[in-house]
Amino acid sequence: MLRSMAIGIDVGGTGIKAGVVDLATGELRSRRVRRVTPQPPTPEAIIETVAACVADLIAGGHVPSQMPAGCGLPGVVKDGRLRTAANIDPSWIDTPAQQLLADRLGRPVAIVNDADAAGMAELAFGAARDRAGTVLLLTIGTGIGSALFVDGRLVPNTELGHVQFHGRSAETLVSGVSRDRRHIGWKRWARDFSAYLAQLEGYLWPDLIILGGGISKEFARYSDRLVSRAPIVAASLLNTAGIVGAAMLGDEAVRNSTASSPQAR
Repeated sequence: MLRSMAIGIDVGGTGIKAGVVDLATGELRSRRVRRVTPQPPTPEAIIETVAACVADLIAGGHVPSQMPAGCGLPGVVKDGRLRTAANIDPSWIDTPAQQLLADRLGRPVAIVNDADAAGMAELAFGAARDRAGTVLLLTIGTGIGSALFVDGRLVPNTELGHVQFHGRSAETLVSGVSRDRRHIGWKRWARDFSAYLAQLEGYLWPDLIILGGGISKEFARYSDRLVSRAPIVAASLLNTAGIVGAAMLGDEAVRNSTASSPQAR
C-alpha cells in the first residue's frame, strides 16, 4: 500500500526548505518551513539545519515517527552519497550523507539530486505532465540544475549547469545569482541565457524547456526575450517543486528498499 504522505527537503544555496507532501496530489499538508543555509555548508551544519526544519514540522503535528523523507541536494547522487559538490561544501563528496541524515532524523531517508527532484514533481503534477518526447527542466538560482526526461523517464544527474559556456561553467554566467553579481538587466541576461539554451538544444533537441528555481517567479519579466526552437514555460510548482519531488523520490526509494529486504520476502 502506498504511503499517503512524506517529508520533502530541498537544500539550496541560500535556504533549506521542507514540508509534508500529499503524494497523491503534490500539495503541501503542512506549512513550508525555511531556514537559512549555514555557511560554510558542511555536512554537519546542513544536517543540523535539516533536523531543525523537520523538528518544526513535528512541532506542527504533521509528522508520524516513521514518515519517510527525501532530501534534494545540489550534486550528483550515487549510492547515498554526493559525488560532486559545485554549490555545497566539498567535504560532502563521498560522505555517507543518506545514512547520516537517516541517523540524525531517526526515520527512513533517501537523498536525490535537487534538480531531478524538481523535475519529477513537474512530471507528476506540473508543466511536464503527460508530455511525450524530450523534456528539459532547468532550475535557476544560486546555480543551474537540470533534469532531463525522455518519454517520461528520468535521465538522472545530468548537471547541465556545468557545461562549458564561453570558456566557463555555464552557471557562473547565467544563473540567477550570477545575473546579480554581473549587475545586468533582464534583457542582457535573456540574451546570454538564450545563447546557453541554443548550446543545450544543439546537444539534446528538447521538445519542451521548463524553467524553475527562484528565477521562475520572474518569468514574465524575461520570457518574451528568450529565443529557442523548443517552447519555454515556467515551472508550475515554482519553488515548491524541489520539496514535492524530494518527498516523492524519497518515498519511492524507501518503499523499494523495504520491498527488496529479506523480511519483505
